[in-house]
Amino acid sequence: MKEIYGTLVDIRRKVFAEVARIAYNDLDISALEESSYKIVPGEVARYRSDIFRERAVVDERLRLAMGLDVREIGVFKNVTDGFDKVDIDTNAYEKPLINVIKFGCEACPTKAYYTTDNCRKCLAHPCINVCPVNAISMGKDRTIIDKDKCVRCGRCHDACPYSAIVKYERPCAAACGVDAISSDEFGRAEIDHDKCVACGRCIAECPFGAISDKTQIFQLIKAIKSGKRVYGAIAPSYIGQFGANVSAEQIIEAIKQLGFEDVLEVALGADLTTLHEAKEYLERVPEEIPFMGTSCCFSWTLMIRNEFPEFFEQVSDSGSPMRYTANHIKAQDPEAVVVFIGPCTSKKLEAIDTKVKSDVDFVITFEELMGMFVAKNIEPSEIKVEKVVDDGSALGRGYPIAGGVAESVKVVAEKLAPEKDIHIQGAHTLAECKKMLKIAKAGKLNGYLLEGMACPGGCVAGVGTIASVNRVKKQIEKFKKDSAYPTPLENVHIEKERESI
Repeated sequence: MKEIYGTLVDIRRKVFAEVARIAYNDLDISALEESSYKIVPGEVARYRSDIFRERAVVDERLRLAMGLDVREIGVFKNVTDGFDKVDIDTNAYEKPLINVIKFGCEACPTKAYYTTDNCRKCLAHPCINVCPVNAISMGKDRTIIDKDKCVRCGRCHDACPYSAIVKYERPCAAACGVDAISSDEFGRAEIDHDKCVACGRCIAECPFGAISDKTQIFQLIKAIKSGKRVYGAIAPSYIGQFGANVSAEQIIEAIKQLGFEDVLEVALGADLTTLHEAKEYLERVPEEIPFMGTSCCFSWTLMIRNEFPEFFEQVSDSGSPMRYTANHIKAQDPEAVVVFIGPCTSKKLEAIDTKVKSDVDFVITFEELMGMFVAKNIEPSEIKVEKVVDDGSALGRGYPIAGGVAESVKVVAEKLAPEKDIHIQGAHTLAECKKMLKIAKAGKLNGYLLEGMACPGGCVAGVGTIASVNRVKKQIEKFKKDSAYPTPLENVHIEKERESI
């Protein structure tokens, strides 16, 4: 959606840049009260019914970008209310991570079918014939669908030879693979946070920009300015995000110019995940468990825990690439503050998990990183560098593309146990992941390694990305070929862990 929702993307990035500017310049927090006037200047509304509503939505975005909660419409609060709780140089996340900005929600209609002017009142009237609940009748000008009777099965839509029956659905709810979005008493979107797995697809799909997540930009910059040794761990999908001709070396140097001590590729952690999952698969499948799920996408893991608890023990015990990379950094420097820089929102939730929070201090997305670049007037494409970046293997760098995790584990497992035939299956989007698990539940995927990704196409389509999926895929494929290590088994950076496997 980034290519066609340009206006919303522009506002998001201006908000991130403004919060970063306030933090870097040590501005008084009262500056936040004026920020919406900078982002939405003038007197004439450009996006909504009036400019005051536009600024009210931006104010909520600014609060979320500071790590604050959204305000209730009926309760008076200043934009800066609660700031004292997040004015810190450590992790300030408090659930809920993903929030509906009620000021911005247009109360889109929920799923329904509607007969348009294309209806010819045909003699066959197949829509009436196929309706299982007799919800369709012939009207004066077209068929009429009784919304009270309709069960939204879609048979009428499929049967109409003139495509006269259309389906409309709330975009955020349609994108949610775990059915976590419903309506409040005013018809506005509402998130059930017990169901939500923080994949962020609702953020990406809402055409009104009424859903957003909290960020840690402000707290991270405070940590940098306090003199702490801050290290970046950047996900493999960073290639191509900041321009087609911007190299990995330029991006990493640009991050250092923000005040980071050093930056490592998370492809290194991906190599460790591959080694551990390959060993775990060979030891557990099928002797202990009938199949095993990968552990990289936290939203996929949460979805299994919530909706398929009987399979939760069959998700790999191996850590995610983020976790292993952070652990590697802190082994080298116990005082390190580790920042995961990646494409998605669910990593923010993973970072406050009890197993991970001791290693990962902050999580920001590529979009949020871009806001920091803008605030500091850093243009990665103009940076001259010579050092070659090569922390991970070609397989590790392929993790962000759907199918890359399972393929990496398969390659390494077959090298470790040539006599064993490894079967893999993958699904991307949570709706497809559910279908795959239902097939597994029927016993048809026994012996398999199952890869689940919440985003369509894999991590390259995460809500925190900047560039188009197709462009990034091409850049990653090229980047993989440039790696000095074809598989984790050759990666000298993880020699100790490699030898233990």
